[in-house]
Amino acid sequence: MTKDEIQQLVLTTLDRDGQIADSKSLGVPDQLELLGVLNSLLSMEVIEYKPIDRDLWVLTDEGSEIAEHGSHEVKVFNAVPTGDVGIPVAELQKQLGAVAKIGQGQAFKNKWIGKKGANVVRLVDSVEDATQADLRIIRETANHPDAALPPLLRRRKLCDKQKITTYAVTKGSKFTLNVAKQASELTMEMLQSGAWKTLSFKKFNFDAEGVPPTGGHLHPLMKVREEFRQIFFEMGFTEMPANHFVESSFWNFDALYQPQQHPARDAHDTFFLKDPAATSDFPAEYMDKVRTVHSKGGFGSTGYGYDWKVEEAEKLLLRTHTTAVSANMLYRLAQQPEFKPAKYFSIDRVFRNETVDATHLAEFHQVEGVIADRNLTLGNLIGFMDQFFRKMGIENIVFKPTYNPYTEPSMEIFSWHEGLGKWVEVGNSGMFRPEMLLPMGLDPDVRVIAWGLSLERPTMIKYGIDNIRDLIGHKIDLDLIRNNPVCR
Repeated sequence: MTKDEIQQLVLTTLDRDGQIADSKSLGVPDQLELLGVLNSLLSMEVIEYKPIDRDLWVLTDEGSEIAEHGSHEVKVFNAVPTGDVGIPVAELQKQLGAVAKIGQGQAFKNKWIGKKGANVVRLVDSVEDATQADLRIIRETANHPDAALPPLLRRRKLCDKQKITTYAVTKGSKFTLNVAKQASELTMEMLQSGAWKTLSFKKFNFDAEGVPPTGGHLHPLMKVREEFRQIFFEMGFTEMPANHFVESSFWNFDALYQPQQHPARDAHDTFFLKDPAATSDFPAEYMDKVRTVHSKGGFGSTGYGYDWKVEEAEKLLLRTHTTAVSANMLYRLAQQPEFKPAKYFSIDRVFRNETVDATHLAEFHQVEGVIADRNLTLGNLIGFMDQFFRKMGIENIVFKPTYNPYTEPSMEIFSWHEGLGKWVEVGNSGMFRPEMLLPMGLDPDVRVIAWGLSLERPTMIKYGIDNIRDLIGHKIDLDLIRNNPVCR
């Protein structure tokens, strides 16, 4: 039945009988549809109604099967032959299957059958299937004369109780057989035409609750990021301002003693900007020292021996690492009247023109850290990294010697990934070279240990993700975010 048909049935019945004692008599199959119609008529004061709640008993699937074909205990009794020999238990189970075990217990309880050696024999000549009869009564009447019986049958999972609501309906103060359709909202067209003046509007229910909004969920990457931040704070670090993605080639490469002919500075490895394409916003005196150490050497270095060009240093790009931020902070530290040891860190986005695969993205997050103090050694760096990863719950790490233009000695950091079944590089580290630090103005005995870690790869290891594209980007499984708890 449609809503209009239900509404017409309710109104004509009320007009004829004066009331509807129980909406069950209307024969509407869906009481929820009826309730929607009643609420609509109630809002217009056409009718009034009161709910009638009653508990009814309904058969389960197993109960319906027994009501139709007989109880398990009767099937067991019928399978036991008459006489003193009986039937072996194994044969009984073979004949009846799973029914034998259930029915056997009930038949023993009713003292219909008994054990004689390894066999089951009858103890009575005939039985009545009271269970089947009781279930048929419940099926037909939704109740039973013996109020104690349905709960017993429910324990056997043969029936269950359901709460049924019907309604007693009476006429309202504005009862009518012709109910005009009410407008649900005021539109611009109604205001322009003036039609709103003659229309009847639905009442607003200001107490109605809206649809609960979906709660926000923390991305696994952001959880690990916050863990990194808290570890740094616990170890006395200060967070560097790393909220600008565009950097000059000077701070991104030249200040790090990376030559202008280095392959990393090519367009196929770095994203350069077209507009604006360049900047000269860096200290002139410091730039001259960087130019000199690159082209002629100095501070104990022979340099690279090439013609350093300021035009290359002025090029703007999307930073390839947050080490550019570290260089800027170390330069500021060197300008202080008196050197004070410092610990800096940043966790932010970097960009590289790389081929996307299971472990690489063109845009990812880098965890950057530097410690500046007098007479630091490589042992300090290894000890710190070991302690840092242990706090993250990653203990299986190894170090491998490598080359970096701006650190010497340098080490790559690897962690074992169970999902991929191999060692995965999670970071790079080393001690900044004198050619980088001394032009800034730092004292000769000041050493700086530094490291750059991927945020994505430790997250993949921690959450058992074997493809970085499942963690970030359009292929991410949103259930991964929704189902991971806020706290671990």
